[in-house]
Amino acid sequence: MCGFVFASEQQMSQPDFKRGYDNIFHRGPDHQSLTTEESGLWGFHRLSIMDLSNNGNQPFKHNGYELICNGEVYNFEELKALLKDKFEFKSDSDCEVLIPLYERVGFEVMVKMLDAEFALVLFDKHGDQVMAARDPIGIRPMFYGYEKQSGKIAFASEAKALVEFCRDVQPFPPGYYYQDGKFTRYNDIADPKMVYDHDIPTIAKNIREKLESAVIKRLHADAPLGFLLSGGLDSSLVCAIAQKNLSKPIKTFAVGMETDPIDLKYAKEVADFLGTDHTEVIMTKDDVLNSLEKVIWHLETWDITTVRASIGMYLVCKYIRENTNLKVLLTGEVSDEIFGYKYTDFAPSAEAFQKEAQKRIRELYMYDVLRADRCLAANSLEARVPFGDLDFVDYAMSINPEKKMNVYGKGKYLLRHAFEGMDYLPDSILMREKAAFSDAVGHSMVDYLKAYAEEKYTDRDLASAKSKYTYGTPFTKESLLYRDIFEKFYPGNAGWIKDFWMPNKEWEGCNVNDPSARVLGNYGDSGK
Repeated sequence: MCGFVFASEQQMSQPDFKRGYDNIFHRGPDHQSLTTEESGLWGFHRLSIMDLSNNGNQPFKHNGYELICNGEVYNFEELKALLKDKFEFKSDSDCEVLIPLYERVGFEVMVKMLDAEFALVLFDKHGDQVMAARDPIGIRPMFYGYEKQSGKIAFASEAKALVEFCRDVQPFPPGYYYQDGKFTRYNDIADPKMVYDHDIPTIAKNIREKLESAVIKRLHADAPLGFLLSGGLDSSLVCAIAQKNLSKPIKTFAVGMETDPIDLKYAKEVADFLGTDHTEVIMTKDDVLNSLEKVIWHLETWDITTVRASIGMYLVCKYIRENTNLKVLLTGEVSDEIFGYKYTDFAPSAEAFQKEAQKRIRELYMYDVLRADRCLAANSLEARVPFGDLDFVDYAMSINPEKKMNVYGKGKYLLRHAFEGMDYLPDSILMREKAAFSDAVGHSMVDYLKAYAEEKYTDRDLASAKSKYTYGTPFTKESLLYRDIFEKFYPGNAGWIKDFWMPNKEWEGCNVNDPSARVLGNYGDSGK
């Protein structure tokens, strides 16, 4: 991950800007750039992934244009071929294509042409305008706010860079671009343009081929790659596809508590089957409690599920950062939002299932995708998310939802079936029921957090939370703990997060008071 901050108000307090800039140093320790231009203040922290030389340093400047981008443009070779006759490229950085592409086709067409995970800011001196855009899933983070004195807009990779000098800081919405002072949606990836009612063999073939393509294109990097492997279906499939397409063993990492780590044994089973270079990272009660405040500072959220699931991910990434030379990790996020969770087994209709999937895809940037970005970026690592591939998501969201619902007696059946009998994974893994990540690292982790909150707060404290926090009101002592820590760092900014991630309480069987799938009636053998 890289990190940037841009303020269009040139006359603002430079010490305030510098403090915000310093707050996101972790995102890119390889090269720092802090400049004052006619267009405003520009700050960039680079994590070198493509073209490790100084030629890839940002901002990029050309012919009156300036650009900063935290992104991976997977179709940059095709775009370079389109542009090379009229533009002399000076680097092998994938992001260098953006300025000449803008010159050629304009901003809206440019962002629509990108097969990418990105957040970018572009200044056009000729039109004296600032533009910005974010990828349709929101895999790369971006916030915006307004400079406190002048009211001019500013952008940054994380909110903590803007709160030093901006008011009204908000997430930049995924699939939107900013131009001429307004936000315009250019791609609602959750809304299928058509519905495919293919037969099951055709669906399975398409899912398999599109996921294979999504993984393969993400193996291209000039920096070393690794893989997070939980032993669950999604991360295991990513690892299996990668291992089939690479000539030497991939490096895989699994994390678990010192007691009851469900996933470690399954991750090892996958690693042994694939022949990966596998590492187990063990965490303790003290590790969990001691990292809690730092994790919430990085996350910028108070959501229960996100905090719980981030602790193990943060700690395994911390280990990777301290003990390896890896810079890029492939992860398994986004699959659940498309193919369903344990609770979506309770969906009363295909229409309800599809609406829930659309809601979850549109909100990914506040939950699982946010978790993946911040846990890795906190440790100067880049996340690549094959299940978030635009072509893959577009197709999967276009499958007739009647066929995505769990009418097979097995959740996420279409995804499992797509790789069945193909020697990618053992059937014991391919057909294993899902365990929630925060439980799968060990049930004791959540139990420790709940016990810590129980010691810290009284029943009266929890009751008073209703008046203390009228938005996103904590409803358990654990959620009050997270909210108090959040407010310590980001007072008055709870609106960054829409709501607690919870199952759809309107569905029968889903009216629960804890986000963990462990409390659902259909959890069954999950997590065993």
